[in-house]
Amino acid sequence: MKKHNFSAGPCILPQSVFQKAADAVLNFNGIDLSILEISHRSKDFVAVMDRARALVLEHLGLQDKGYEALFLQGGASMQFLMVAYNLLEKKAAYLDTGTWANKSIKEAKLLGEVAVVASSSDKNYNYIPKGYHIPNDADYFHCTSNNTIFGTQMQAFPKTDIPMVCDMSSDIFSRQLDFSQFDLIYAGAQKNMGPAGATLVVVKKELLGKVSRTIPSMLNYQTHIGKESMFNTPPVFSVYVSMLTLEWLKEQGGITAIEKTNREKAALIYSEIDRNALFKGFVANTEDRSMMNATFNLTNDAVKEQFDAMLKEAGINGLNGHRSVGGYRASMYNALSFDSVQVLVDVMQELERKN
Repeated sequence: MKKHNFSAGPCILPQSVFQKAADAVLNFNGIDLSILEISHRSKDFVAVMDRARALVLEHLGLQDKGYEALFLQGGASMQFLMVAYNLLEKKAAYLDTGTWANKSIKEAKLLGEVAVVASSSDKNYNYIPKGYHIPNDADYFHCTSNNTIFGTQMQAFPKTDIPMVCDMSSDIFSRQLDFSQFDLIYAGAQKNMGPAGATLVVVKKELLGKVSRTIPSMLNYQTHIGKESMFNTPPVFSVYVSMLTLEWLKEQGGITAIEKTNREKAALIYSEIDRNALFKGFVANTEDRSMMNATFNLTNDAVKEQFDAMLKEAGINGLNGHRSVGGYRASMYNALSFDSVQVLVDVMQELERKN
C-alpha cells in the first residue's frame, strides 16, 4: 500500500506520472529504447525538452512576454551563484528569510556588495519581515517565496522599480501569482515538479548581458538560452518527469485549480494544530504560514514515542522536522491528496483522545 508521503523533497509526485515514467524507462515512445539511454539530441527527447519549456511558460502565463524557460543542473544552490554572476554589477538587495536565503546571500557576496534589507534570523526565521526598504540603486532584489525548513511563505511581494529575483523552489506552480512581476524565477525540480537533477530557471531576456565581468560559459544564462537548454547533456530523466508532472497539472485545471486544493489541505492541518492542545505551530504569525510546509511541535514530549508509533502504523512518511527546527513538518506539495492530510489529522486527534 502506498504510504502518505509528507517528505520535504525529493517529494511526492502523482501516481499517473510514476506509471508513465516507469513505462518510459522500459520503452519510451514505442521506440524500443529506454528514456534513460536515448540521445539527448534525438528528435524524441528534443520534443520533450521543447514541451517542458513551453508548459512552464504556459502555466506561469509568461508566453510571448520576453521570458525563456531553462532546465539546468546544479540545483537551486547553483542558482545562488549564477544569479549574482549574471546580474550583480555593484550592489544587490536581499531579503533573509531562512537557511537558503542566507546561503544565497553568502554566494552573492563573492561578487559584489549585498544589502540585506531585512532578516528574521533573530527569531530563528519563524516570521516574514515586513515594511523594509529596497534601495533603488541595487541591481536587483532577491527573495525566497517559501521557506521549506521553517514553514513560512511570502503572501505578498514588494513593489519595486528594480528587477526582482525569486527562489520558488518549494512552492513553484502551487498558487496563482502575477509572475510577470518577477524578472527571474528559479526552482529545484524536486520540491513540486519532478525528481532531483533538474533546475528550472525562468528569466526575462532583456535582463541579461549588462554586467561587465566575463561569465564562465556554464554559468552564463545566455549560453543556455542560445542552446535551448542543450549546451551540455541535460538531466534527461528529470526533465522528462517534470514534463509529465506539468502535463498532469494542466489536466487538473492548472495552477488556479491546484491552489484551491492546496488551500483546503493547509486549512485542514492548521485548524487541527490550532485546536489540539498537544500541538503548537512553529510560525509566529498565522499570515506567514506556508501552504506547502506546515511546521509544528508537540507541547508534551512525553507523548512523542506514542505519536511516532501511531504515524508509522498509519503509513505516514517523512513527517520529521528539519534539525534546525525540530518537531514535525508536513510538506503538502501539489500531488499530496487531501485524504492524506485527513489521515494525519485523524492520528493527531486520536493522540489527543488517548491522552
